Amino acid sequence: MLVIGEKINSSRRRVESALKSKDEEFIITLARKQKEAGADFVDVNCGTLLEEEKECMEWLVEVIQANVEVPLSIDSPNPKVVEAGFRKHKGKAFLNSISGEEGRIKPLLPLIKEFRPFIVVLLMDDKGIPPTAEGRLKVAIEVTERLEKEGVEIADVFFDPIIKPLSTDEKAGWVALETISLIKKEIPQAKTIVGLSNISFGLPNRSLLNAVYLAMAMGRGLDGAILDPLDSRIKKILLASKSLRGEDSFCMEYITAYREGILED
Repeated sequence: MLVIGEKINSSRRRVESALKSKDEEFIITLARKQKEAGADFVDVNCGTLLEEEKECMEWLVEVIQANVEVPLSIDSPNPKVVEAGFRKHKGKAFLNSISGEEGRIKPLLPLIKEFRPFIVVLLMDDKGIPPTAEGRLKVAIEVTERLEKEGVEIADVFFDPIIKPLSTDEKAGWVALETISLIKKEIPQAKTIVGLSNISFGLPNRSLLNAVYLAMAMGRGLDGAILDPLDSRIKKILLASKSLRGEDSFCMEYITAYREGILED
């Protein structure tokens, strides 16, 4: 189960302030904490700083990778910002994200072919987000065919079924779960990923909803999640679900976490 830490995002007021003031200590500490909590990648997003986004992305990548040994997820729809991040990045990065929308996939294809990142693909097209799991699978198949023609390794692709807030659509979580199941069946060489915190937006006790939904999605075969690795409840669910999915040899990660007190209430 791949984990991308979500916390370095300029939509968070404290992060935006740190980015504007070039507060290296704050950013480095936040990146390090996420890695130490189990993040395989750290997402970096400075999208609210529109005029300075490119320079901000370059600064973020340089500062984090000079101080923390962790690969990054370059989070922007802007090709110039993505390219700037890739050129500063050491190792294989994530691209977060493309979609089935022509205006989003076409400009980023040259960068995908040059830098060969892992790719988050949002399952929407020029008509919007399909309301059904079958409609989202159709987008996934179309994007798969296009990427294969461009020589992209589908094993590097992580399809995002797009979780809408449960507060606005009571079926949103279920449709995304059904989409994960269909993709695992119809495009087995690809992977799936979710932006976990979307499910609980606008609702109380968000951590509880996020944790339960993560377990449900992992039960459907989810391969990755963009989430808050510092949330202790999420961490417990990840450890337990990995063991229950047969991904923890002799449950050693789970037992070690218990001995270290990580599983305590």
